[in-house]
Amino acid sequence: MTHDPFLPADPLAVIASYAQVNLIGGVRVPVGTGMAVTNPATGARIGMAAASNPGETAAAVAAAKAAGPAWAALPARERGRRVAAAGRALAAEAEVVARVLCLETGKAIRTECRGELAVAADLLEFYGGLASELKGETVPFHPRSLTVTTREPLGVVAAILPWNVPLVLMMLKIAPALVAGNTVVVKAAEEAPFATFAAAEILMQYLPDGVLNVVNGDGPDCGAALTAHADIAKITFTGSEEVGEVVYKAGAGRIIPVSLELGGKSPMIICADADLDKTVTGAINGMRFTRQGQSCTAASRIYVHSSLLSAFVDKLAGKLEKLIIGDPMDEATDIGTIISARQAGVIRSYVARAAATPQAIVLRCGTLPKDADLSPDLFMQPTLILGLPEDHPCVQEEIFGPVAVIQAWDNYEEVIASANATRYGLAATVWTDSLSTALDATARLDAGYVQVNQNLTIQPNVSYGGFGRSGLGKEASLEAMLDHFTRKKTIVMNFD
Repeated sequence: MTHDPFLPADPLAVIASYAQVNLIGGVRVPVGTGMAVTNPATGARIGMAAASNPGETAAAVAAAKAAGPAWAALPARERGRRVAAAGRALAAEAEVVARVLCLETGKAIRTECRGELAVAADLLEFYGGLASELKGETVPFHPRSLTVTTREPLGVVAAILPWNVPLVLMMLKIAPALVAGNTVVVKAAEEAPFATFAAAEILMQYLPDGVLNVVNGDGPDCGAALTAHADIAKITFTGSEEVGEVVYKAGAGRIIPVSLELGGKSPMIICADADLDKTVTGAINGMRFTRQGQSCTAASRIYVHSSLLSAFVDKLAGKLEKLIIGDPMDEATDIGTIISARQAGVIRSYVARAAATPQAIVLRCGTLPKDADLSPDLFMQPTLILGLPEDHPCVQEEIFGPVAVIQAWDNYEEVIASANATRYGLAATVWTDSLSTALDATARLDAGYVQVNQNLTIQPNVSYGGFGRSGLGKEASLEAMLDHFTRKKTIVMNFD
């Protein structure tokens, strides 16, 4: 099936087309108030997004509720075919959506934005193919009765997105929800909403009106109104730990299911027998330096065996020096900008606290851009910090920036204990040539997503989710669709 382009080729024209509108019931609905969205790389305003009030948010929920019965009644495989077709359509227009994403997030087009679009489209096709797995069981309860279970959709799902990888995280939520027969209201990230709107409107070409709706606005007026709405049957949220608590309480107040993907402070343990070159590449990828470290799975605590420490730091710093920091739309750029002045200030305050700590060493790697058209305050060098105590805020708290703390270790039991000494439990990696060490460490590390000798991001068909303060529930797998977007009904039939 070929796809005729839906979006204009100019990303600024795409952004302009979503000025102060929500997507409700299959159409663009004007919103009375707007909020400015800026390009972090230049500081220039690129558009005015909707600033929805509670009433405007409620209109999206009403449209989703009205569309629910007919969508749920559609055969599951037909829902899957439509979602998969939407994934192919998104892939066909990936370049322009990636450029919109680049303009609003400051992420580099080559190293980040195109890859995000590829994964987002793949997730739609992946979940579209799982529609046949929405099946129940027969239960051997009694030989003269028929006992079965069925899977039913929950109803209207509220999907709340962050700004760092909005399209991948959007598809992780809406693709399984839609295939399972739910309707959805997406709250876009207010710092970066336009790529979400563009991707959603491509999907809406394959869905009945009202099945997918998108609103934008701030937390108090839009987000809180959405999570508190009586017709919301499920909340799925990715974002900060603090806001996650608020969302969880909103769901608890009405006793509806909530899934949360929150923060992380992921350890990377490098053993004495690890391949040095692979660990350096793994640290760059794992710290998501090309995403400016703005990732909840960032390997921001790197524990290096003391026998490798000096060589590891030298090689890592050398490779980071060669990464190009610059205009995110430039094909030569490896690293773009921090999302906002507020976030840049938070990151710099952590680095300053580290620099003020006795015996600490702060290594800033790479060259900041000197282009007069760029906003210098939002570009930041990859930063390595050594010599901090384990209780230092830079070791214990999520910085959400290009800052990695490196610690030396000699005792295996102690490094496992240090890796687990955190309130988070999202991800962890172990680097070793020993199978026995790998098996032992992966069993003992208190994290939901543990890898050996690699540091991959979220992958379709690989269950993803954390422990502790990192959240509740899993994403990216069949279990995510079944456990989080359906309810199980037991039916017992007796004709005696």
